[in-house]
Amino acid sequence: MSVFIISDLHLCFNDPEKDMSVFGGWENYTDRLTAHWRRIVGPDDTVVLGGDTSWALKLEGAAADFRYIDNLPGRKILIKGNHDLWWSTSSKLKAFFEREKFLNIDFVYNNCKQAEGFSVCGTRGWFYDDGNEKILQREAGRLERSLSDALATGLEPLVVLHYPPVYGSFVCEPIFGILKKYNIKKVYHGHIHGAGRHNAVKSYDGIEFKLISADCIDFTPYAVV
Repeated sequence: MSVFIISDLHLCFNDPEKDMSVFGGWENYTDRLTAHWRRIVGPDDTVVLGGDTSWALKLEGAAADFRYIDNLPGRKILIKGNHDLWWSTSSKLKAFFEREKFLNIDFVYNNCKQAEGFSVCGTRGWFYDDGNEKILQREAGRLERSLSDALATGLEPLVVLHYPPVYGSFVCEPIFGILKKYNIKKVYHGHIHGAGRHNAVKSYDGIEFKLISADCIDFTPYAVV
Protein backbone atom coordinates (compact mmCIF):
# COMPACT_ATOMS: atom_id res chain seq x y z
CA MET A 1 0.00 0.00 0.00
CA SER A 2 1.45 3.32 -1.14
CA VAL A 3 0.60 7.02 -1.27
CA PHE A 4 0.80 9.00 -4.51
CA ILE A 5 0.25 12.70 -5.25
CA ILE A 6 -0.74 14.55 -8.41
CA SER A 7 -2.33 17.96 -8.96
CA ASP A 8 -4.08 20.03 -11.60
CA LEU A 9 -5.92 17.38 -13.58
CA HIS A 10 -8.25 20.05 -15.01
CA LEU A 11 -10.88 17.51 -15.98
CA CYS A 12 -13.79 18.65 -18.14
CA PHE A 13 -15.85 15.64 -19.21
CA ASN A 14 -19.01 17.71 -18.90
CA ASP A 15 -17.59 20.71 -20.78
CA PRO A 16 -15.23 19.62 -23.60
CA GLU A 17 -14.60 23.23 -24.63
CA LYS A 18 -12.31 23.52 -21.62
CA ASP A 19 -10.17 20.58 -22.71
CA MET A 20 -6.51 21.31 -21.92
CA SER A 21 -5.23 19.55 -25.04
CA VAL A 22 -5.01 22.94 -26.78
CA PHE A 23 -1.95 23.69 -24.63
CA GLY A 24 1.49 22.34 -25.41
CA GLY A 25 2.30 19.16 -23.54
CA TRP A 26 -1.36 18.39 -22.74
CA GLU A 27 -2.18 16.31 -25.81
CA ASN A 28 -4.48 13.35 -24.95
CA TYR A 29 -3.87 14.08 -21.27
CA THR A 30 -6.74 12.06 -19.83
CA ASP A 31 -5.70 8.99 -21.82
CA ARG A 32 -2.11 9.41 -20.65
CA LEU A 33 -3.21 9.96 -17.05
CA THR A 34 -5.43 6.88 -17.12
CA ALA A 35 -2.67 4.67 -18.52
CA HIS A 36 -0.04 5.83 -16.04
CA TRP A 37 -2.45 5.73 -13.09
CA ARG A 38 -3.62 2.18 -13.81
CA ARG A 39 -0.05 1.04 -14.34
CA ILE A 40 1.27 2.08 -10.93
CA VAL A 41 -1.67 2.63 -8.53
CA GLY A 42 -3.30 -0.38 -6.92
CA PRO A 43 -6.75 -0.71 -5.31
CA ASP A 44 -5.28 -0.43 -1.79
CA ASP A 45 -3.20 2.67 -2.54
CA THR A 46 -4.10 6.31 -1.86
CA VAL A 47 -3.79 9.19 -4.33
CA VAL A 48 -3.86 12.79 -3.07
CA LEU A 49 -5.16 15.30 -5.63
CA GLY A 50 -3.65 18.71 -5.01
CA GLY A 51 -6.33 20.96 -6.44
CA ASP A 52 -7.76 22.13 -9.77
CA THR A 53 -9.33 18.74 -10.22
CA SER A 54 -12.35 19.83 -12.30
CA TRP A 55 -13.22 22.87 -14.39
CA ALA A 56 -16.88 22.58 -13.36
CA LEU A 57 -18.53 25.60 -11.75
CA LYS A 58 -20.99 23.56 -9.65
CA LEU A 59 -20.91 20.17 -7.96
CA GLU A 60 -23.50 18.71 -10.31
CA GLY A 61 -21.40 19.75 -13.28
CA ALA A 62 -18.38 17.96 -11.82
CA ALA A 63 -20.17 14.60 -11.51
CA ALA A 64 -18.66 13.14 -14.71
CA ASP A 65 -15.16 14.18 -13.61
CA PHE A 66 -15.60 12.62 -10.18
CA ARG A 67 -17.01 9.46 -11.73
CA TYR A 68 -13.85 9.19 -13.83
CA ILE A 69 -11.70 9.65 -10.71
CA ASP A 70 -13.79 7.28 -8.62
CA ASN A 71 -13.38 4.53 -11.22
CA LEU A 72 -9.59 4.76 -11.16
CA PRO A 73 -7.78 2.46 -8.71
CA GLY A 74 -7.22 3.53 -5.12
CA ARG A 75 -8.65 5.88 -2.55
CA LYS A 76 -8.56 9.57 -3.48
CA ILE A 77 -8.15 12.55 -1.14
CA LEU A 78 -8.90 16.01 -2.53
CA ILE A 79 -7.30 19.38 -1.72
CA LYS A 80 -8.98 22.54 -3.01
CA GLY A 81 -7.46 24.50 -5.91
CA ASN A 82 -8.13 28.01 -7.16
CA HIS A 83 -10.17 26.72 -10.14
CA ASP A 84 -12.25 24.30 -8.05
CA LEU A 85 -15.26 26.61 -8.06
CA TRP A 86 -17.53 23.60 -7.46
CA TRP A 87 -16.03 23.23 -3.95
CA SER A 88 -18.67 23.78 -1.27
CA THR A 89 -19.11 23.22 2.46
CA SER A 90 -17.97 19.96 4.02
CA SER A 91 -21.56 18.82 4.57
CA LYS A 92 -22.54 19.51 0.95
CA LEU A 93 -19.46 17.75 -0.40
CA LYS A 94 -20.12 14.69 1.76
CA ALA A 95 -23.79 14.60 0.78
CA PHE A 96 -22.94 14.90 -2.90
CA PHE A 97 -20.36 12.11 -2.84
CA GLU A 98 -22.74 9.86 -0.92
CA ARG A 99 -25.67 10.61 -3.23
CA GLU A 100 -23.60 9.90 -6.34
CA LYS A 101 -22.04 6.83 -4.67
CA PHE A 102 -18.49 8.06 -5.13
CA LEU A 103 -17.17 5.67 -2.50
CA ASN A 104 -13.45 6.19 -3.15
CA ILE A 105 -13.28 9.98 -2.82
CA ASP A 106 -12.61 12.00 0.34
CA PHE A 107 -11.31 15.51 0.99
CA VAL A 108 -9.23 17.60 3.40
CA TYR A 109 -10.91 20.79 4.62
CA ASN A 110 -9.75 22.23 7.97
CA ASN A 111 -8.75 18.72 9.02
CA CYS A 112 -6.54 15.80 8.01
CA LYS A 113 -6.99 12.30 6.63
CA GLN A 114 -4.85 9.31 7.57
CA ALA A 115 -3.28 7.28 4.78
CA GLU A 116 -0.61 4.58 5.01
CA GLY A 117 1.26 6.00 7.99
CA PHE A 118 0.79 9.65 6.99
CA SER A 119 -1.63 12.36 8.04
CA VAL A 120 -2.58 14.12 4.83
CA CYS A 121 -3.12 17.82 5.50
CA GLY A 122 -3.13 21.14 3.69
CA THR A 123 -5.28 23.75 2.01
CA ARG A 124 -5.51 25.81 -1.17
CA GLY A 125 -3.14 28.46 0.15
CA TRP A 126 -2.79 31.81 -1.57
CA PHE A 127 -0.38 33.44 -3.96
CA TYR A 128 2.30 35.87 -2.87
CA ASP A 129 1.22 38.85 -4.98
CA ASP A 130 -2.58 38.96 -4.71
CA GLY A 131 -2.82 41.43 -1.84
CA ASN A 132 -6.11 40.06 -0.50
CA GLU A 133 -5.20 39.96 3.18
CA LYS A 134 -8.57 38.55 4.28
CA ILE A 135 -8.32 35.48 2.05
CA LEU A 136 -4.65 35.02 2.87
CA GLN A 137 -5.23 34.99 6.62
CA ARG A 138 -8.19 32.64 6.19
CA GLU A 139 -6.03 30.19 4.24
CA ALA A 140 -3.24 30.45 6.83
CA GLY A 141 -5.80 29.60 9.51
CA ARG A 142 -7.05 26.61 7.54
CA LEU A 143 -3.50 25.36 7.11
CA GLU A 144 -2.83 25.71 10.83
CA ARG A 145 -6.00 23.82 11.77
CA SER A 146 -5.16 21.07 9.32
CA LEU A 147 -1.57 20.77 10.56
CA SER A 148 -2.67 20.78 14.20
CA ASP A 149 -5.15 18.01 13.46
CA ALA A 150 -2.46 16.03 11.61
CA LEU A 151 0.15 16.31 14.34
CA ALA A 152 -2.37 15.19 16.96
CA THR A 153 -2.52 11.81 15.22
CA GLY A 154 1.16 11.16 15.89
CA LEU A 155 1.68 10.31 12.22
CA GLU A 156 4.04 12.07 9.84
CA PRO A 157 2.24 15.05 8.25
CA LEU A 158 2.03 14.94 4.47
CA VAL A 159 1.52 18.58 3.53
CA VAL A 160 -0.15 19.40 0.23
CA LEU A 161 -0.88 22.97 -0.86
CA HIS A 162 -2.28 24.07 -4.19
CA TYR A 163 -0.41 27.36 -4.43
CA PRO A 164 3.37 27.25 -3.86
CA PRO A 165 4.25 29.18 -0.69
CA VAL A 166 7.56 30.10 -2.33
CA TYR A 167 7.92 30.89 -6.03
CA GLY A 168 10.94 32.47 -7.67
CA SER A 169 12.11 35.18 -5.28
CA PHE A 170 8.70 35.64 -3.67
CA VAL A 171 7.57 34.16 -0.34
CA CYS A 172 4.00 34.03 0.97
CA GLU A 173 5.04 34.84 4.52
CA PRO A 174 1.81 33.97 6.44
CA ILE A 175 1.66 30.50 4.84
CA PHE A 176 5.40 29.92 5.07
CA GLY A 177 5.39 31.06 8.69
CA ILE A 178 2.84 28.36 9.60
CA LEU A 179 5.01 25.72 7.93
CA LYS A 180 8.04 26.84 9.94
CA LYS A 181 6.02 27.02 13.15
CA TYR A 182 5.08 23.36 12.79
CA ASN A 183 8.58 22.33 11.71
CA ILE A 184 7.45 21.04 8.33
CA LYS A 185 10.31 19.81 6.17
CA LYS A 186 8.58 18.97 2.89
CA VAL A 187 5.62 20.41 0.98
CA TYR A 188 3.95 19.23 -2.23
CA HIS A 189 2.24 21.83 -4.43
CA GLY A 190 0.63 22.32 -7.84
CA HIS A 191 -0.72 25.38 -9.68
CA ILE A 192 2.42 25.96 -11.78
CA HIS A 193 2.42 24.88 -15.42
CA GLY A 194 4.57 24.92 -18.54
CA ALA A 195 7.54 27.25 -18.55
CA GLY A 196 6.56 28.44 -15.08
CA ARG A 197 8.14 25.31 -13.67
CA HIS A 198 11.57 26.90 -14.20
CA ASN A 199 10.80 29.36 -11.39
CA ALA A 200 9.54 26.67 -9.02
CA VAL A 201 11.69 26.55 -5.88
CA LYS A 202 13.02 23.17 -4.77
CA SER A 203 14.05 24.24 -1.26
CA TYR A 204 13.97 27.34 0.92
CA ASP A 205 14.98 27.93 4.54
CA GLY A 206 15.00 24.28 5.50
CA ILE A 207 11.83 23.24 3.64
CA GLU A 208 11.85 21.09 0.51
CA PHE A 209 9.22 21.71 -2.18
CA LYS A 210 7.97 19.29 -4.82
CA LEU A 211 5.95 20.50 -7.83
CA ILE A 212 3.33 17.88 -8.68
CA SER A 213 1.20 19.58 -11.37
CA ALA A 214 0.15 16.84 -13.79
CA ASP A 215 1.90 18.27 -16.85
CA CYS A 216 5.12 18.70 -14.86
CA ILE A 217 5.29 15.02 -13.88
CA ASP A 218 4.18 13.48 -17.19
CA PHE A 219 0.63 12.86 -15.90
CA THR A 220 2.00 10.16 -13.63
CA PRO A 221 1.02 10.08 -9.93
CA TYR A 222 4.15 10.76 -7.87
CA ALA A 223 5.04 8.14 -5.27
CA VAL A 224 5.68 9.52 -1.78
CA VAL A 225 8.80 7.99 -0.21
